[in-house]
Amino acid sequence: MPFATRLQNVETSAIREIFKLLGKPGIISLAGGFPDANLFDVEGIREASVKALADNPGAVLQYGATEGHDPLRDEIARYMAGKGAKVERSGLITTTGSQQALDLIGKTMISPGDKVIVEAPTFLATIQCFRLYGANLIGAPIDADGVKVDELEKLIIEHKPKLIYLIPNFGNPSGAMLSLERRKRVLELALQHKVLVIEDDPYGELYFNAPPPPSMLELSEGIPGSRDWLAYCGSLSKVMSPGLRVGWLIAHPSLLQKAVMCKQFSDAHTSNLAQATACEYLKMNRMAGVLAKVRPAYAERAQALCSHLKKVLGDGIDFAAPQGGMFVWARLTAPGSDAREFAKQAIERGVAFIPGTPFYAVNPDHATLRFSFATSSIEKIEEGVARLKA
Repeated sequence: MPFATRLQNVETSAIREIFKLLGKPGIISLAGGFPDANLFDVEGIREASVKALADNPGAVLQYGATEGHDPLRDEIARYMAGKGAKVERSGLITTTGSQQALDLIGKTMISPGDKVIVEAPTFLATIQCFRLYGANLIGAPIDADGVKVDELEKLIIEHKPKLIYLIPNFGNPSGAMLSLERRKRVLELALQHKVLVIEDDPYGELYFNAPPPPSMLELSEGIPGSRDWLAYCGSLSKVMSPGLRVGWLIAHPSLLQKAVMCKQFSDAHTSNLAQATACEYLKMNRMAGVLAKVRPAYAERAQALCSHLKKVLGDGIDFAAPQGGMFVWARLTAPGSDAREFAKQAIERGVAFIPGTPFYAVNPDHATLRFSFATSSIEKIEEGVARLKA
């Protein structure tokens, strides 16, 4: 069939392809990027959904405003204030997951051929989304402290990008956390060069010990004018439930206006029932109690994975232990290593991970790979690493 030419540069997610293999009996998965369903606050979400339907069922089950359910927008503003960022209801829209926020930014900002800087590596869905709209993607190098701002500045000067996409807190796949000084410098660069920075923050609440530095959204208040060049994407998927598909976009009014227009064409509005449920849940103030269970659980699993990788694989693998999130980003050290081939062998041994190649927009490092520890027990992590050794 004569499909649109925009699909020529977009491939099926390599992660989804690997997931097809996970149905084999006995597979230990260190691959997925899912939160642990056993840690969902089912009781709280059930109570919130019942209350959402009880209070005003007609409105909840009806069409709604594209900008979002106003009571939820108020609760999100309150939630962000608790994280140190001041935002009014009018300064945000709700989206069907934060991934829709990225899609709306792509629709409103990217024309074919526009240059866009992303981290190398970065979130695979962002690569696919921005390519769909014709972006010419440029990879900015990172380390354990996030994007290297000196290199980023050089890329900005050379390429004059339309926008920059960053995951400052425990990124997917890198697990990196952007340092405080680098966050400030990114805002300064955005203001100086008049380039939009996207701050994607689905993992910021999943810290293990100390919380991450203030968001760039919060820090922008101390750098006058920088907030005009910042778009913040938030989500309840990793801390409440990905099945609700509730996210939000905070941005300049002109960008929000265009995003609302594009969202009207896309899905009219995010599910009112999901929004009302999320609203009631946030009002119940149960999030802190849930995170008090989730954070130590993920921290214990991350520590188990890192210690066993060091103990069992030794110098054969190199990585930085994450300070939060759901991922360990690693690199095979043997010359000529290819994690794609290693992944095939691992599947045969009954353990799965994600090769790092798809996470690079350009110039992939084929020796890299991503582990996720979020959904595996300590016992399965230990057995999984033992199978990697084999």
